[in-house]
Amino acid sequence: MKMLRIICVLFVTMGCCSLARGQDLIYQPKNPAFGGHYLNYSWLLSSASAQDTTKDPEEGQNKEGEGQLDVFSESLNRQLLNQLSRQIIEGQFGESGLETGSYLLGDFQVDIVSGLDGIYITIFDTNTGGQTQITIPYF
Repeated sequence: MKMLRIICVLFVTMGCCSLARGQDLIYQPKNPAFGGHYLNYSWLLSSASAQDTTKDPEEGQNKEGEGQLDVFSESLNRQLLNQLSRQIIEGQFGESGLETGSYLLGDFQVDIVSGLDGIYITIFDTNTGGQTQITIPYF
């Protein structure tokens, strides 16, 4: 009887083992840069942005050393440059325009020269020494 039990348990065990099958493990990456689905990009980017601790939360606000006079001066320079660019475009496409010459606006020296091809504008930053040249062609 004992031998019959052992043989039955052996057959049941072998029958169960034959039914158990393994399957292949397939790795599917999430990141689109490594072969993942392209729609995962925005989810990964938003998750990374939410976890980013390297940005200063007060980045857009005034710095400690920056006083109200500095903020006012910067705002005034920005408004003058905006008005100057408006006048240049108006002069090119409108009736009243800027005269040729050299202008000093805060930290910027703006030279305007009228040439054969158009108006040449050179903007020189006196603090950093940087220079930008813009050409507005005649039409």
